[in-house]
This record gives sequence, C-alpha cells and structure tokens, in this order.
Amino acid sequence: MKILGIETSCDETAVAVLKIKHGSFKVLANVIASSVKLQAKYGGIVPEVAARKQMEYIVPVIEAALKNIKSVDYIAVTTGPGLITSLRVGVEVAKTLSYVWRKPLITVNHLEGHIYSALLNNFQFSRRRQGFGEQAIFSEGIPKDSSESLRDNFQTLKKINFPTLALIVSGGHTQLVLMKDYLKYKIIGETLDDAVGEAFDKVAKILGLGYPGGPIVSKLAEGGDANRIRFPRPMINSGDYNFSFSGIKTAVLYLTRDLKKKTTVKQWNNETMYNICASFQQACIDVLVVKTIKAAKKYKVKTIILGGGVAANKKLRSDLAQSVKEKLDKVALLIPEINLTGDNALMIALAGYYKIKEKKFSDFSQMKVEANLRL
Repeated sequence: MKILGIETSCDETAVAVLKIKHGSFKVLANVIASSVKLQAKYGGIVPEVAARKQMEYIVPVIEAALKNIKSVDYIAVTTGPGLITSLRVGVEVAKTLSYVWRKPLITVNHLEGHIYSALLNNFQFSRRRQGFGEQAIFSEGIPKDSSESLRDNFQTLKKINFPTLALIVSGGHTQLVLMKDYLKYKIIGETLDDAVGEAFDKVAKILGLGYPGGPIVSKLAEGGDANRIRFPRPMINSGDYNFSFSGIKTAVLYLTRDLKKKTTVKQWNNETMYNICASFQQACIDVLVVKTIKAAKKYKVKTIILGGGVAANKKLRSDLAQSVKEKLDKVALLIPEINLTGDNALMIALAGYYKIKEKKFSDFSQMKVEANLRL
C-alpha cells in the first residue's frame, strides 16, 4: 500500500509517500518546506505567519512529492495538537484530495507520529535543495533517480514489544505514555508547566542566542562543563511521573542577571555561556532520564521509545541509552534517526498505516482540528 502523509501542525509544510508491504517500508517521497528562517525574525513562531506560508507552500510541496508517483491508496493527515490555523491548511487539502481521488482518509495525532518515527529502521536521508520563494524545499530520502521502478530496496519496520513506554519530548509536549498495544495509549506523566523544548528555547532567549534556540543551547553545551553550575532538578523525586521545567529556566534567568554584573564581556561570551548551557541541559536530561527509568521499572515495560524534536539532542540520546543499558535488563530502546525527530510527514504516514490495519478511517463530517488534541 502507498500512503500519502500530510503534516502542517506548526511551521513546517511536509508531505511524504510511504510504501509498506509485508512489514517492510520504502520511502517514495519526503518533502519539507520550512518557514523557520522567517519565524526567526520574530524571535519565535507567529501562528498567522506560519499558516500564510503553509498556504503558499502546500500545493508546490504536494506536486514535488508526487512528481514521479502515479497514485496513492490512502491519505493520512495531522489533525492535532498544534496551531489551529496551520492544522486547517493540511486538513482541508487532505479532505479535498480524498474526495477528488476517492481515497480513504485517516486522521493522525501528531504525537502518534513522533512515537512511530522510531520504527523506521536504518533509514538514511539524502538531501537536495530546490529554490522556492524566500525559503527552500528540502527533499529528503528520495533517490537521485526517483522513478518508482528503481526504488526496489525495502527496509524492515522495527517491531514493538509491549508493554512499551514512550517519552515524547518537544517544544510543546513532555509526556510519558504507556502503550499496551499499537494505538493504545495512556498518559502516565506530563509537564505541569513548560515543555522541555520550550524551556530550551526560553533559555536561549535569556542568553540572547536567537531562534530556534534549542539546537544552539545544545551545541554550546558541548563546550561547557555540565558540573560547573548546580541547577535544580524539579520534581525528580516527586513520586509520580510528571515534570516541571519552568524552575530550571527561572534559575538560569536569575544566575544570568547576577553573573552579567560580575564578569567581563570575554568571560561571559566564552566559558560562562558554555557552562550555563551545559549545566542547564544536564539538569533537564537528568529529570527526563530518572523519571523514564522509574516508570519503566514500575510498569515492567519491554520497550522504551524516545520521540519528538528534543530527541535530536545527542546528550539525551546517549544518557538515556546508558541508563537503560545499566538499569533495565533486556529492555529495548528505540530512538528515531536524528533527521526524523523533527516534524515530518513520514511519521504521519506510518502512524496512518497502523490505523489502516485496524480500519480506523475518518468521516468528513466528523473531522475537526484540535489545538490540544490528546492521545
């Protein structure tokens, strides 16, 4: 089967075509157009700006994805959570294509996509650029000769052994999700204030590092001493599986104000900045890892999945892997390729596949977008 995935929950406009046969997959197209450079001018995402750009990009992106593909069998689209105006762009286009092509339509929770992205085994991106207005379209995972007849190499989808614990970490969400089976979710813990990705972006703003701030903080952290500053680890011993990151962010704010009064410009730009980033990052990671390990032991899980934009953080990936290896016997850890941690339509198509297997199709009259859609 060939599944067209459409993802427009935030500032990306993404379309992909995923072919799945007998538990193996093949990427036929994966196209992403981003307005992140434009958003950076405003210091963050402006919903109206994001949606306007998506309206501009969506048709060219679909055309690029389907350039050498004759037809698809199903259409999967993100309906939430996310920005309402952005979600509507993808949903209305998906409904139109479903009606015109007479193809079944599947609605997907954006967070489902992040969970299942870890199952795309050994998938490597090849990247090329196409000029498009003031931005660029990134076409990833498409062979140099992209005709369907030459795309013969299938990769095996990773399988999940249940029960499974998914740690979702992004700019909008930080959740621990228990799964008893595919499409069966129970949120056992989540942030009570800032999501961890949001905290990274806010710390970047405090330090004057620009947007998107998370990757910048992580990069600078590589040159710092994570033990130099002892930031708090909120709720690390709370006894539940909820999170709180606003306190760490506030601690960075107060420390920064104090240090700027005491240090020279040279000291601030080099050693101090790097140490703050490294120490802040480690405080966040410690909480995430400790809570995940505790929950995994409590629920006797067989698999842990890491997903979401913050899953690209190399230190989080390595620390979680080390803790799982040392503290959890025979528990598998599934982590997506770094280029699949951000918003993309491949993960939406894959999540749609599991719904297709259960015949969970959507009725036009019942479709709606939800900014705060829950798993």
